[in-house]
Amino acid sequence: MDIFEALLTRRSIREYTGEAIEKEKIIEALKYAMYAPSAHNSRSWRFILTSKKEHLIKISEIHPYAKMLPNASWAVLFCNDLDAEPTEGYGALNVAACIENFLLAIHGMGYGAVWIGIYPRKQRIQAIKKFFELPDNLLPIAICSVGVPAIKPTTVDRYEPEKILKIYE
Repeated sequence: MDIFEALLTRRSIREYTGEAIEKEKIIEALKYAMYAPSAHNSRSWRFILTSKKEHLIKISEIHPYAKMLPNASWAVLFCNDLDAEPTEGYGALNVAACIENFLLAIHGMGYGAVWIGIYPRKQRIQAIKKFFELPDNLLPIAICSVGVPAIKPTTVDRYEPEKILKIYE
């Protein structure tokens, strides 16, 4: 799959077969994720991976939009290391770029994933920090559930030229 096909066909996948995905595949996707741009090349992203069923169930109970996790193969927690953040606020942008690379890599491998936001919701941040026993410097940004897709979503045309407000030539 080339990059343009991946960009046009990636979708948020919330239904999984329950089949296992090897840890090495998730690590490989994180390798590609870490090639994302970051402010001042700070690469302030940090990751926690879990495939433990009890973790997937508990996270689905903590987070109202994580109900798909019990059928997922993996949950990947994306955090910003506040100690590595070059300027306040840029770390969340770093992690967001990293997540998009991760989602594209997972899609390119034939798996499915969905971005489950945590930041900036304080209640969700605190619940996830408590569950994973995160130190103060780690700010949870999002979780991605990853699994073997149970469905193949259709491609939707999302190009909206009217959203290009001005072009200066």
